[in-house]
Formats: sequence, structure tokens, C-alpha cells
Amino acid sequence: MGRIIAILVFITCQAFIANAASDTLLQLREEKIIPGVYSGFYTDNLGNIFLVNKNNQVKKLDQNFDSVAVFNDTRRYGDISLLDVSNPLKIIIYYKDFTSLLVLDRFLNVRSTVDLRTAGILQAKAIAQSYDNNYWVFDELDNAIKKIDDNGNVLLQSPDFRILFSEPYNPSAIIDADGLLYLYDVKRGWLVFDYYGTYKQHIDVVNWRDVQVLEGNLSGRDSAYFYNTNRKTFSDTKALPNINFASAVKIQRRLNKLFVLTVDGLSVYRIL
Repeated sequence: MGRIIAILVFITCQAFIANAASDTLLQLREEKIIPGVYSGFYTDNLGNIFLVNKNNQVKKLDQNFDSVAVFNDTRRYGDISLLDVSNPLKIIIYYKDFTSLLVLDRFLNVRSTVDLRTAGILQAKAIAQSYDNNYWVFDELDNAIKKIDDNGNVLLQSPDFRILFSEPYNPSAIIDADGLLYLYDVKRGWLVFDYYGTYKQHIDVVNWRDVQVLEGNLSGRDSAYFYNTNRKTFSDTKALPNINFASAVKIQRRLNKLFVLTVDGLSVYRIL
């Protein structure tokens, strides 16, 4: 009996050690604080930062934190729902209340407007630029992914999610990366599709915030940890930062930096 207990204790300890080995400490060093009251921010692969203030003004800062452009046409469309800055030459502002996209150039000048109602889309929470300079939209009423062009034409549509899945999905984020389309529902996890709208995979990790796809890994956070899940191997890791970000409004990782938004402003940390 004692031998069996010893074996069970050994197995439990080994499992604990294996699990702890997947936890790492994320070392951060503060690099810059940008004071102000902001409702959101976004970063691109060139190191630019896009700050959205409470009046829906968008300010673009370069990698040296110098202001290089401002979008100030704040009265026409109301509150900004999100920005997509994945293409540095084509900035997208989405206004959910008007179901409209505003397309800006790199100097934040308006190039065009895309009215999603032209495509019959009346309600959409998640949008993203596509790899071919069109737009991915999740139509909440039709329960389907749609690809829309600049004229509001529907180029592609996935099957109805109510047919594909037994549970309802309401994704809050769409990410076009690595030749695939990722949708995240905070209650249901990740759904992966190809560029033809064909369902590929479900990854059941829930309750993540500020989700990203980084170097093939699905990334997110809670009030204490950062999480990564590899889509192919299903290996999970989590990292505990050396700062407390329980009060953070939004966090985004880009290259070797971590951007943390609080009620007092945006803090930029270098990842060591």
C-alpha cells in the first residue's frame, strides 16, 4: 500500500513540475509613458502607434513617439468601434453604429468609405482587412463570414454558422494571418477557416482578452497571465510579467515591445 502511495505522489509531483515548466517569467523594462485619456490604441509592424482619444480623434505616432498625423473628422460618424492597421498604407476605421468603414491613407487622409449596408450587412461587430486588400466581416444576422470589396460587393460567404455548429458563435475579433482566418469568441474559443470560408479547426481556449496571432501562436491574456497556444501542436504556455497589469484597459504585443493602456495613458515596455 505504501509503495502505491509513493508512486502516486511521484506521478503527481512530476505532473506539477511539468506544468510549472510551461510557466515563464516575462521580464519587462519601461521605455516610455504617453500620458493622456485614451479609449483605445493600435500598433502596426513598423512600430507606429495609433491613439484614439475620448473625442474619437486618432493620432499617429512613429517609432520615435513623434506625432506624424492626425485624423480629426470626428463629427460625421460618431464613436470609433475599432481600427485595423495591419496594412500601414491603408488604415481602416470601423463605425459599428453606422455599419461603415472609413479607409485612410498613411497620413490619415480619407480615401474612401465602404457602407456595409450596401452588401446587406446591418449588424457586425468583427471586421478585418483581408490579405488581398478587401474586408472580412462577420455578419451577425446571417451568422456568416463575408468578404466585401471597396464597392460593398460580397465576394465570398461562408456557410451559416447555425448549420456548422451546434452552439451559437458571436466572434469579437477576426484576424487574417499565416494564410488563414481566425475568429475568436470569448465564450467559445477560436475558430479557424481558410480563405474560401471553409471551416478547419476549433481551439477551445476561452475568456481571453486582447487576442492576437503571433508567429503561428494564438495569444491572449487574463488579469494576471499571458497565454499562448500553438495551433498545430496544441502546446500551451503562460507567462507572468514582472509588472502588475490587473488595471490595464488593453494590452498588445508587437515585435519586442509590450504596450499597456491604463486610465492614465499608454505605457511602452521593452521585452527583455
